[in-house]
Amino acid sequence: MDSEALTAPAVTRREDIIAFVGDHTPDRCGGAEILRRVGDKWSVYVIHVLGAAGTLRFSELLRRIHGLSQRMLTVTLRGLERDGLVVRTMYPEVPPRVEYALTPLGSTLRGVVGPLLDWSLAHREEIEAARLRYDGEEDGWAGDKPG
Repeated sequence: MDSEALTAPAVTRREDIIAFVGDHTPDRCGGAEILRRVGDKWSVYVIHVLGAAGTLRFSELLRRIHGLSQRMLTVTLRGLERDGLVVRTMYPEVPPRVEYALTPLGSTLRGVVGPLLDWSLAHREEIEAARLRYDGEEDGWAGDKPG
């Protein structure tokens, strides 16, 4: 995406600001659909595993990604293939053999996905603690209580 496309206007007129923000909502942003795909947790894992392992069969991918159902892996792989991030190769054998690998475009995401996964692992305990604090506060949420 062009970095200038998200530069705020150098005006302060309310109408101009509203027009700028309205043009950059997720529904109007051309990259929103792509971000939904590559930001999906199963897509992140599939890209990471294929990037590390190279070519894998469906069953091997399923074994390596814990908690992922066959149906969700199928949906994820189809979406990644549609976006040109994964290539599916079917071999005319009995029984049929199908393998999946990252395309050159998909491989470019490894540099994004790896650090994201590393970050999530490094900060997992902090996030879990924050969730516990939030959930505990939510029961007696302080937002409506007088100071």
